[in-house]
Amino acid sequence: MSTRLMTVAVRHEQDVVAARQRARQISALLGFEAQDQARIATAVSEIVRNAFRYAGGGEVEFSLEGERAPQLLVIHVRDQGRGIAELQAVLAGRYRSDTGMGLGITGARRLMDHFAIHSGARGTGVLMKKVLPDHAPFAGRAELARITQALTTAAPSSALDEVLQQNRELIRTLAELRERQDEVLTINRELEDTNRGVVALYAELEERADFLRRADETKSRFLSNMSHEFRTPLNSIRALTRLLLERSDGPINAEQERQLTFVAKATEQLSELVEDLLDLAKIEAGKVEVRPSEFSVAELFSALRGMLRPLLVSDKVALRFESAPELPALYSDENKISQILRNLISNALKFTERGEIMVSADFDPVTRAVMFSVADTGIGIAAEDQERIFEEFAQVLNPLQARVKGTGLGLPLCRRLSGLLGGAITLQSEPGIGSTFTVTLPLELPRPAAEPPRAPAAATPSEPAQLTVLVVEDRADNQLLYEKMLRGSAYSVVQARSLRQAKDLLARSRPAAMVLDIVLGTESSWRWLGELKSSPGTSALPIVVASDVDDPRKGYALGADIYLPKPVERAALLEVLDRLTRARILVIDDDPASRYAIRKLCDASAYNVLEAADAREGLRAASALRPELIVLDLNLPDRRGEDVLSELAAGAATQSIPVVVATSEQLTRAKREGLAAAAAVLSKSELDRDTFSRLLASLATPEGRPRP
Repeated sequence: MSTRLMTVAVRHEQDVVAARQRARQISALLGFEAQDQARIATAVSEIVRNAFRYAGGGEVEFSLEGERAPQLLVIHVRDQGRGIAELQAVLAGRYRSDTGMGLGITGARRLMDHFAIHSGARGTGVLMKKVLPDHAPFAGRAELARITQALTTAAPSSALDEVLQQNRELIRTLAELRERQDEVLTINRELEDTNRGVVALYAELEERADFLRRADETKSRFLSNMSHEFRTPLNSIRALTRLLLERSDGPINAEQERQLTFVAKATEQLSELVEDLLDLAKIEAGKVEVRPSEFSVAELFSALRGMLRPLLVSDKVALRFESAPELPALYSDENKISQILRNLISNALKFTERGEIMVSADFDPVTRAVMFSVADTGIGIAAEDQERIFEEFAQVLNPLQARVKGTGLGLPLCRRLSGLLGGAITLQSEPGIGSTFTVTLPLELPRPAAEPPRAPAAATPSEPAQLTVLVVEDRADNQLLYEKMLRGSAYSVVQARSLRQAKDLLARSRPAAMVLDIVLGTESSWRWLGELKSSPGTSALPIVVASDVDDPRKGYALGADIYLPKPVERAALLEVLDRLTRARILVIDDDPASRYAIRKLCDASAYNVLEAADAREGLRAASALRPELIVLDLNLPDRRGEDVLSELAAGAATQSIPVVVATSEQLTRAKREGLAAAAAVLSKSELDRDTFSRLLASLATPEGRPRP
């Protein structure tokens, strides 16, 4: 909703002063602070002065926009002059004239939250917007009536009064600057003192950390290299004890048998401790090798069932295995997964006196992860102990502990092994009811790269051709939701949880689109939205506002391309992103430098560049993403470009896409004739900005937009 507050006609030179005065009065009535009042008045004065000087006059309209706080002060300056001939140069800060034209426009743009200008033969229009401060009350009907009454009764000031007012503002600004300068000097001195202390502390910490790191490495190397020395005497004791108990060298009495049994049990416990210690040391030392292979959960459970059946010493406890139907095959280290589950099941058998132990497996198609669960009806674990049990040698005191001894290393080892396989282990437990350990692992570990059929030494692994979407959202659950919604689509997610992170990411990269939340913790992104759409470098960036704040008018007024209420539906988000980023160029080239050069040539255009480093990925991306143009190299690592061109021309989904061949090869006439299906054949040495701009212009519609 937009409400007009006042219109000021500019016919004479004193009207410029009057427009400045009205701008200050209105901003003061709306609750802007003195500094912002001066900014708004100065911006209006500069634009109105330009309208009077170069167009002979015009008008200024002040209005208020927004159905919820914070609202927007909207200022529209219009004239009927001949327009601004060098507008783009003025906005870029490159234009200079004897009269100083252009300085006022660039200065005004920096002073306001949103700035847009349109100029032609029939005149110029400048639209400026400023977000009201957070403490400003919402201006409803009663407040608007009060503001209108105040503006009507306010007596106009003379030009001399305005000059005096400007002088007072200048003096106040200079005083504030002097205070700020003194504060900066004080802070700099404090920072220098702090930095000296931090540097000394950091040096000490680095020395301590280095000492601990060397000690840890020494411990890990010692344990991992001493496996033979540890195991040999234990195996000897175990074997000799077994021989004595089997009476291989003659009879033994009952007391001797009892003593040997104690020795055998102690040896078994010590062996378990040594095995777990060595496994942990190997993981820490990086000496554990992951050997992935393809296997089914049914095979894994069958082996575990036979292996653990001897541990069931009581009919009061049942061990059951259950897996989801049609569970896909895993590509992971079967031995290590078996070791994790054996440890968890052994613990469950130790601390469950009656009931059952359920071992199950399930699959999440969204995250492509397999969840193994071991649930028991045992003694359970208190909430305060549930994190401590994953620490080395930690044990929870309970009545069963005296009968079932443990090493305190099983669960820490399970956590380390899960992390080694790219997963994690979680626990849900309640004393007296039971515990459920869940191990979440990826369905597939990375497979070894297949060797390409040609030129294996020069082959470059291809990257998925996807468009980057910057998601600015402070809540972790919403970030995860966006990541899941865009998984498997033409888009990849880059996350930012604050305005500072988002600004840093935008400074380093150019996303194809942005999804922006309005409320980011204690921050509001209204002002930044206006700045993005006013800045020449980011004004073309498609921005989708997705927020709980129900104020789409304000969002569109500040430049949002689409305003979606939360919760956002996946189909709606993909449809919007496809519509906003439909101008796409696919570059199929194995040379990263060539792909980078073409991407830079498209920086100033409305096109988004997708990249593929080989023919297979290029054909997949062309069929799935339907770009408006394909730039194709002939010398690809897995196929010749001529074959790719023929396959593109034959495919129903790709035959209408124009293909430009860009190559470094010296082409004969016969080879050029063989590339007749291409829209153009260029040498890479000819690909400069002008040539590429003309090429893109030939693909545009008569209205100047990229082809849909």
